[in-house]
Amino acid sequence: MPLRETVTAAHALRQNYNKEPQPSASSPDGTAASAPRAASGVTVWSGMSTAAAAKDGAVVHRCSLLSVVMLAAVTLLAHLLLHDAKLLLLRLPSPVCLFHSPSPFFFVPRFFSSSAQAEPEPVCLKPAPFTTVPPLSRPLTMALASATTRVVSEFDFSDADANRHVQEFLRQMDEGLEKDGTSISQIPTYVTGVPNGTEKGLYLAIDLGGTNFRVCSITLNGDTTFNLTYNKVAIPKPLMVAKTAPELFAFLAKQIELFLKEHHAEHFESHHIFRLGFTFSFPVKQLGINKGKLIRWTKGFDIPDAVGKDVCALLQVEIDRLRLPVRVAALVNDTVGTLMARSYTSKGKHRSILGGIFGTGTNGAYMEKTANIHKSIEGQYDTSTGEMVVNTEWGSFDNQLNVLPSTPWDKALDAQSVNPGYQMFEKRVSGMFLGEIVRFAVLDMMKNDATSLFKDLNSSFNDWETTTNISPQSGIFEAWGLDSAIMSVAASDNSPELSTLRQELENTLQIYNPSLEDAQAFKAVAGSVARRAARLSAVAIGAVALKSGKIDDPEEEIIDIGIDGSLVEHYPFFRDMIYEALSAIDGIGPEGVKKIRIGIAKDGSGVGAALIALVAQRMEKPDDFLADLRKDIKRSLDAIPNPIEEPMVPTNLLAAAGIVGLAAIAAIWWSRQR
Repeated sequence: MPLRETVTAAHALRQNYNKEPQPSASSPDGTAASAPRAASGVTVWSGMSTAAAAKDGAVVHRCSLLSVVMLAAVTLLAHLLLHDAKLLLLRLPSPVCLFHSPSPFFFVPRFFSSSAQAEPEPVCLKPAPFTTVPPLSRPLTMALASATTRVVSEFDFSDADANRHVQEFLRQMDEGLEKDGTSISQIPTYVTGVPNGTEKGLYLAIDLGGTNFRVCSITLNGDTTFNLTYNKVAIPKPLMVAKTAPELFAFLAKQIELFLKEHHAEHFESHHIFRLGFTFSFPVKQLGINKGKLIRWTKGFDIPDAVGKDVCALLQVEIDRLRLPVRVAALVNDTVGTLMARSYTSKGKHRSILGGIFGTGTNGAYMEKTANIHKSIEGQYDTSTGEMVVNTEWGSFDNQLNVLPSTPWDKALDAQSVNPGYQMFEKRVSGMFLGEIVRFAVLDMMKNDATSLFKDLNSSFNDWETTTNISPQSGIFEAWGLDSAIMSVAASDNSPELSTLRQELENTLQIYNPSLEDAQAFKAVAGSVARRAARLSAVAIGAVALKSGKIDDPEEEIIDIGIDGSLVEHYPFFRDMIYEALSAIDGIGPEGVKKIRIGIAKDGSGVGAALIALVAQRMEKPDDFLADLRKDIKRSLDAIPNPIEEPMVPTNLLAAAGIVGLAAIAAIWWSRQR
C-alpha cells in the first residue's frame, strides 16, 4: 500500500474516534441497547455499559493507532528499500500469531477481542520459499555433456589402434624402399653421414616450410655450438597459389638480397661466395645433393607450373638475376635438417637416428642402410658409409585409409583442402589442420539446439549472469578460422573457472561471455583431437625405432630422436602423450621406451641446412669453384657503370693484369685444395 494512502486512512480513523458518542436507547438498568454500534470497523457488543464500552473503545483506539503507526513505518521502510516492489515485507509473517479483524487496515491483537465472540484459531502463515539460482546440472547442461562425450569418443585412439597402425606403417615403409609411387615415398637424400659437432664455417640457409619464409646465416663454431642470425617473413597468400613458379621464387630471391644487405654487406666486396642450403619442405624427387624435382605441393601451396621442375634451378635463376654472391649448394628437407642439427648439437656418443617435424606439417627422416634401398638411386653419392638419410614423407601415410581413423570432421576437412585424398596422416596430426578439425566438430555441436553450446535462453543459464554472444565475423564460422594455438591455451588452463580459455575465446574467436560449460566442452573436444594427434605421432616414431633394430640391442643405451615444431614446443604434454603411447607398442613396451630419448632440435631447418651445405661444398669439384669465381668477377664488372668515353689502355698493361688475375685464381684454388 503506498504511504500516502496509509496515512490518509489513519487520519480518518482518528477523526472517527474523536467524535462524541451518539445517544442510544438504553435498557432500564442503564445498559446499552442490544443493537451493535459500528465504529470504523470495531464492533462493541450489547451487554456492556456505555462507560465500559467507551473504556474498551479507548483501549482499542490506542491499540489501533499504535498498529496504524507501526504499519505506516513498515510501509515507509518497504517503499524506500524495495521501491514499492509488491511490498514483500508486508506479506512476511509476524513473529506474533495474529488473526485478521474485519478491518481492512489493521490487525486486532488476540487479547483485545471480546469473550462474546467466537475466537478464531491463531494463524501463523507459512513462509514462502526463498528464490534460488537454477542448479548447474540443468537438462541443457546434461545435453551438452552428452554431446561432448559423443564427439570426444569419435577421436579415441586406443592401444590396440596404435599397434595396428605401427604394423601398417612398417609395411608401407618397406614398400616405399622397393618402388616409387607409394604412400610413404622413402626418398633418398644423397646425405650419407651425420655431423659430429666439430664442423666450422659461415653458411646461408633458407627455409620454405609453410606459411613463413626464413633466411639465416649460421656460423658453426666447431664445438657443437653455433651462432644464428635470421629474418622471417610471411609468404603472401596469392604467391602460395601463383600461376607461375618464377613469381614465388623471385620473391624468395629478393628476401635473400635484403638479408645480405642488412647483415653481410661486407661480403659483397670480398668476393665471398655463400653456400646456401635450401630447406624445401615439400615432396621432391631428389636427383643429387642440390637437385630435386617437385613431386607435389602440400600445406596450402598450389603452383602447378612448378611441379616436375628442379626447385634449386628455379631459385638459382632468380638469384643470378639479382647478381647475388650465392650458390644453391644443397637441397634439404626440413626433417633431414632436423636430424643433422640434432646430431651436431647433441652430447654423447649416441648419434640421432630420426629427425621429425610436428608443427604446421609433419614428416620424418631417418638413417637407412643403403643395402635396404632396393629401388634405383640416380646420381652420385658417397658409398663409403653404407648408409643414407631417407626422407619418408610420412605425411601421406595410408592415403588409402586402410587403418587411419576417419571421423565426419576429418572427411569434411579433406574435402575442402587443396589436395583431397592426399596427406591423410598429416591432416590428422599437424598443427595446420587440428584447429580446423576442432572447428568442424564444435560447429556441428552448435547447430544442435538441444546442446545450447555458446548460447543461453537467459542470463540465469550462464555463471557470469549474462548471455553469450557470437560475432557474425567470428572465425568459428569461417574456413580455417580457428587457429590451433587456442588448443594449447585450452590444454594449459586448469583453473576452476577456465577464465584464461574463456578470455581467449573472446579475443580470438569473438565468442563473448562464454559460460563455464561452454569452455569445458570446447576444452574436451580440443583435447581429444590433440591426444589423437600425439598418439598417431607415436606410431611414426615407434615404427622407425623398431625398424632401426636398436630397441633390443644391449649395446645401444640411448636411441636419440630429434624433433622440432610448434606442437612439441608449445602444446602442453604433447611429448608425454607420445611416450605414453610408445610404452603400449608391442616390441617397445615400458622397458624399451626408457631407451628412447626425444629431444628438441631447435632451428633444425636452418642449422641442418647449413651443415648439409658444408657437406656439399666438400663434394664440389675444382671446376665448380672456378665457375663460381668467374661468375662473381663478371657480376662485379657488370656492376661498374660504363663511362661515356672509354680511355685507351696499353696492351702490355692488359697482359699484365691478365697474368695477375690468373695467378690469383690459381692461388685461391690451391689454398682451397689444401
